[in-house]
Amino acid sequence: MTARYLSLRHWLRVLMPSMCALCGGGCDDVVCTACRAAYAGVRRVRCGQCANPMPGFALHAAQEPSLPRRREPNFALPTTHEKLDPRLRGDDADKREHDDNICGSCLRDPPAFDATVAAVDYAIPLDQLVLQLKFGARLALAPWFARQIRDAVLARPGLPLPDLLCPVPLGPGRLVERGFNQALEIARPLAAALGVACHPALALRTLETKAQSGVAPSVRAQNVRGAFAVEDPDLVEGRHVGLVDDVMTSGHTLGELAATLKRFGAARVTNFVFARTPPHP
Repeated sequence: MTARYLSLRHWLRVLMPSMCALCGGGCDDVVCTACRAAYAGVRRVRCGQCANPMPGFALHAAQEPSLPRRREPNFALPTTHEKLDPRLRGDDADKREHDDNICGSCLRDPPAFDATVAAVDYAIPLDQLVLQLKFGARLALAPWFARQIRDAVLARPGLPLPDLLCPVPLGPGRLVERGFNQALEIARPLAAALGVACHPALALRTLETKAQSGVAPSVRAQNVRGAFAVEDPDLVEGRHVGLVDDVMTSGHTLGELAATLKRFGAARVTNFVFARTPPHP
């Protein structure tokens, strides 16, 4: 990083100070340090496969990543070439999940994906950040989401990193209506942080399905059945694919997309999501 860039960033902060998206206070990021510590700085013990909280395990404060943190100004720049320590890629390790925390539901009925990394619960007040990104086009939140996912990855050092990232695609109609795909906006900076390639059009949504949030839980699996296709099967065969999305609710969308990728030969599929909706009691 050059002194000229640092000086420019300093004056941009002076002339255009940021406001925390949660508390409205002044800060150098979209979410201030205090709000991050209060709402995103606590980790749940989660199922290694579906990321639902494990019953009987307490919350614990998030530890600082064991590797040097990427400097925040570099993180969102497309020219960044820093990567995580190659030892975290799991290239020489067994590709099975090394996390013993697998919930009863995944043991009884294993999903098509092999693992899920979730940064936070989809709950107040962090759910408002998701809504601001998705429906308010506050795109500056996407790199912040990616940083939280990156830290959740670093909290699971035995987890093999994917060979490539694939954002969950939107249907053409919803993409035109929204103007962007929030999953892609998160996937790009996350790919830079993990040191892997992002393939924006690897998966296609071939059916214009209803939004899962507006569909009864009992029919969500049916709603997305057969909704996806793979654009380039050669990129998938024998590889570990990471799926990126903003929120994982029932898991049916990610499960259907993972099943599609595995039909085209994917060796492993891991989900990387900002927020996980806790199961209803």
